Amino acid sequence: MAILTVDNLKKDYGVIKALKGVSFSVPTGCVFGILGPNGSGKTTLLGIIMNVLKATSGTYKLFDEAATDAHRKKIGTLLETPNFYHYLSAVQNLKITAAIKGLGEEDIDNVLQTVDLLQRKHSPFSSYSLGMKQRLAIGAALLGNPDVLVFDEPTNGLDPVGIAEIRSLIKTLSSKGKTIIMASHLLDEVEKVCTHVAILKKGDLLAFGSVKEVFEQNDIVQVEATDRNALKSLLMQLNNYNSLEEINGIIEIGYNAGQANLTAINKFCFDNGIVLSHLQLKKSNFESKFLELTN
Repeated sequence: MAILTVDNLKKDYGVIKALKGVSFSVPTGCVFGILGPNGSGKTTLLGIIMNVLKATSGTYKLFDEAATDAHRKKIGTLLETPNFYHYLSAVQNLKITAAIKGLGEEDIDNVLQTVDLLQRKHSPFSSYSLGMKQRLAIGAALLGNPDVLVFDEPTNGLDPVGIAEIRSLIKTLSSKGKTIIMASHLLDEVEKVCTHVAILKKGDLLAFGSVKEVFEQNDIVQVEATDRNALKSLLMQLNNYNSLEEINGIIEIGYNAGQANLTAINKFCFDNGIVLSHLQLKKSNFESKFLELTN
């Protein structure tokens, strides 16, 4: 079952097109990252899904059905800066949140245990670090034990320790079977916690699928020889490569992952009268693939 299915979703603000016909689906049990720079349409997309904004056109489904408020009540959300009373404790704030949601108070301690705040449950919110405040906000989203969670930039504004805490918490929630949809502008965040991704840029969907599929890391072979021009001409006779370019004085040959054969390249060059002074295999990194997609 798809938790979320988006079909040709568009959102216009006058002449500004925030979403330009976005379509993708979110499978059950994944950590789905909506990745893109600020202004790419991530928050707009989540706002439409949670009925904070209205789409200009297009449709979306929740749990394979036309979305209703009843479906949204099954989703825990953190879409903006948490709005807690600074002079109240974690327990007191969560009791208020539970009452607003029409929920009981029976799972508050379990929620606080999950977000590692049980020992500080009676401390005032004002005494919390930024990371602790964000964990409490995630705790509020967990009230009612929803199977699906939606987070907008959950590590935004946190220091490295706070970021690590939130990422660890997301992994823990995922291991418990939660489906998590999270918007982020941080490539590192998606790489470390997400199983699936949709990449947005200025309202356009550039790619979506499993992180492995979207960011498949290609093989790059670096070669050098005394006569670089002759080497480059010879290498163009090779089979099955995807790219061949000179970067900072080094020739780089691109192959699909697992397709590069250094022994064959070395033999081919030697048999044709060129002795290589440098031959090295490297994997294209996550960041390079992202820049390739977004540029």
